[in-house]
Amino acid sequence: MSAEPQEVEIARLGAQGDGIVDRPLRPLYVPFALPGERWRVGGGEPVLLQAHAERAAPVCRHFGACGGCVAQHMPEDIYLAWKRAAVVDALRHRGIDTDVGPLLRVPPASRRRVTLYAVREGSDLRLGFHRRATHSIVDVAECPIAVAAIVAALPALRELLEPVVAARPGAAVHVLATPQGLDVHLEPASGAVPRTHYARLAALAARHGFARLTVGEDVVLLMRPPALAFDGIAVEPPPAAFVQAVAEAEAGMIRLVTAAAAGAKRVADLFCGVGTFALPLARRARVLAVDSREDAVAALAAAFRRASGLKPIESRARDLFRTPLSPTELAGFDAVVLDPPAQGARAQVGQLARSDVPVVIYVSCDPGTLARDVRVLVDAGYALRSVTPIDQFLYAPHVEAVAVLERGRQRRPR
Repeated sequence: MSAEPQEVEIARLGAQGDGIVDRPLRPLYVPFALPGERWRVGGGEPVLLQAHAERAAPVCRHFGACGGCVAQHMPEDIYLAWKRAAVVDALRHRGIDTDVGPLLRVPPASRRRVTLYAVREGSDLRLGFHRRATHSIVDVAECPIAVAAIVAALPALRELLEPVVAARPGAAVHVLATPQGLDVHLEPASGAVPRTHYARLAALAARHGFARLTVGEDVVLLMRPPALAFDGIAVEPPPAAFVQAVAEAEAGMIRLVTAAAAGAKRVADLFCGVGTFALPLARRARVLAVDSREDAVAALAAAFRRASGLKPIESRARDLFRTPLSPTELAGFDAVVLDPPAQGARAQVGQLARSDVPVVIYVSCDPGTLARDVRVLVDAGYALRSVTPIDQFLYAPHVEAVAVLERGRQRRPR
């Protein structure tokens, strides 16, 4: 910001939710500002002078300090356009101008998976999320995006952690809400939790009704095996396993993926996790499911063995970043589903571009890497048929998306 105070008008929103003031040399970014608003900047914190007529009241007392949410102040129409634009702009940046569908919404208080951070500040234990643009922790008393069971458990989690977190750097606390209760995994940032704490931790977790409590690689308490259902097929996820953050978003993605793969007899589900897509797909097709996490693949295999009425699922543990499936291995598959981490699937997409797979369904939590990888496939002869953005991360700048591509007649020579 300039040292000299000046009055500016916000022209548009940036990808991270900041208001942008267009200037000749470089744009100016104003946190929590909306298009059309007037702000005083320079010489200290920005000051709102003239607010947008429909500026929304934040739904959380921690908004502005907690770095998890950046958009609680946005009116509905601006919010929807901003979220969808993240996908549209990422694709256009890669030279892909396509019709992007409307944003698939999820309700508030629907996030079932969160990672909290616990640190010691003097004699006080802080449990919450990172403060905006810092590594410090905002001690949270509420979270309007999380399911009620997680918010209600915050005091219990503090009680659990009080004697465990003695000093920085503290611990990460992975919490998954399941129908059987909370699945809680403590991951110390350094060292290990002394096992002398385990009896107390188990007693507290049992008293508060947790389904499972794990610390590092140890199961401290297992009251009821936690389970999730993908299209009605039950899976017991391993501790701290990746699952979609919001059940409603997951259901929407399953509908999109299975519809795009309709008619396929053989499907490869790459970066399959615990089987979010592989299990529903197996209702109609033979599935090859591949992921680098052996415990996730084992959970998927166990779920398949317990289920009935499914086509065969072959599950493999394999690092697709280092050893992607080759065009020869992909031969004979009618569709490939990709659901990689935020860094995308550059190596695997490179192999797909040389393959004859007719349909590629790409599920992504990062529009930038999605656009990068889709560009490779389009250049190799695939046509982008649809893109659906999904608001799985309420009030955050992140957007989920499902892209469906079909191979055209023209393709790059091998």
